Amino acid sequence: MSSRDQAPSQPRPRSREKAQAPGADRPIGVFDSGIGGLTVVRALMERLPYENIVYFGDTARVPYGVKSVETIAHFTSQIAQFLLEKDVKLLVIACNTMAAVAAQEVKDLSPVPVLDVIDAGAVSARGGKKIGVIGTPTTINSNAYARAIHDYAPDSRIHSQACALFVPLVEEGWLDHEVTRLTAQDYLRPLMAEHIDTLVLGCTHYPLLKPLLRQVVGDDVALVDSAEAMAEQVAAVLAEKHLANPSHAQPRYDFYVTDVPLRFQTIGERFLGRTLNNVHVVQW
Repeated sequence: MSSRDQAPSQPRPRSREKAQAPGADRPIGVFDSGIGGLTVVRALMERLPYENIVYFGDTARVPYGVKSVETIAHFTSQIAQFLLEKDVKLLVIACNTMAAVAAQEVKDLSPVPVLDVIDAGAVSARGGKKIGVIGTPTTINSNAYARAIHDYAPDSRIHSQACALFVPLVEEGWLDHEVTRLTAQDYLRPLMAEHIDTLVLGCTHYPLLKPLLRQVVGDDVALVDSAEAMAEQVAAVLAEKHLANPSHAQPRYDFYVTDVPLRFQTIGERFLGRTLNNVHVVQW
């Protein structure tokens, strides 16, 4: 409620803390089919340094892209329910495949706001006229980004490109490797031929390639990092609903996974940009 809406007899809140909704100190829930969503967690940590975060990565059942729509929807709802039981104040779907298939299903079951990376990326891309979208084959074939961008920018032209090799290259740590550079040049050549002015990074692995992608596309193309876009959207929703954490104490970060595969710690810390602590294994 704004001060303009208050009755004259009511005292105005003396501080931002007093204006917060009940439960504002509850964590933000973030989930992904694996560990790629840690780039979203990293962006949230940087944008909202006092928010508690609970992350769930379904590392035992990844990849989701090869599974049926029904299975993806079932797994997505199962994870969302797990996080809701952790008393989160907001849910973030940090997986493009999950968002493309089951975002509405999660919204239907959730009593708290639900945001997803596809919508966040589409909102940030709406200023473009010729928009390129790169993602995994599953995400590109779903056409989810094209539909979402057209909702916000119906006059834009969208050119999509599947980049199947980027995920394994990122997980290998080849972020500035000549092989990765040549691969990026090959993938992006058709998009650059269309003279795109905006490039949407439609996979949570891709923010780690931003410096290399910037070199390939040049300074005239706007890069839309869906992780950063999501962090901005979360900040806006928390402010709008008065749910920003009023405490400036050290936040708590918890990470739930369904398996701890080989190199998990190494890859996870590369994505997160810091030490990966408080890792809990959930056995389903």
